[in-house]
Amino acid sequence: MKKLSDDVLRAAASKLIAAHEQASRTNEWTFFVDEIYAVDCIYTCEYAGVMNVTANGIDEIKATHYGRDMQVGWEGWTFPYMDVYTGSANNLITHWMNRGPGKKPDGSFYETPGISFITLDDDARICRQFDMFDLAHQMRLCDELEQAGLLSAQLKQEWVLPMKARLQAQLAM
Repeated sequence: MKKLSDDVLRAAASKLIAAHEQASRTNEWTFFVDEIYAVDCIYTCEYAGVMNVTANGIDEIKATHYGRDMQVGWEGWTFPYMDVYTGSANNLITHWMNRGPGKKPDGSFYETPGISFITLDDDARICRQFDMFDLAHQMRLCDELEQAGLLSAQLKQEWVLPMKARLQAQLAM
């Protein structure tokens, strides 16, 4: 694999960030996958040891991470990026937020941090991505949103309650 320059790494990160900004506005999360991800990309999201979603290739990425998973009540959520770090071997680390709809009474956001470890191929396309965030804090965030009347009933039913059940089962072992 050829070594990409810092400028190329940052340009690739900027494309991803711009795509996520547009997707947050439109709630259409698959339009950018063919352009930004390598055909054989492996995309993994580890949910606190209770669930692992790994997609092999762009068709699976569109069907899982940006398809099924983003279509269960995430409307009104945004995922703003806080920073991008470049490294050796064509690696990026992106720090982003899971930001719920609305604001708290004090004006701050309902949000929890996330991080992605990304590797680019020779064409500056994402060939490997590993996402992590604190699922317990995400569940607490969803509870806060529900108390404020801002949590989608669909998100609660199809994502929050199943994740809480998985976390509780794991802790009961």
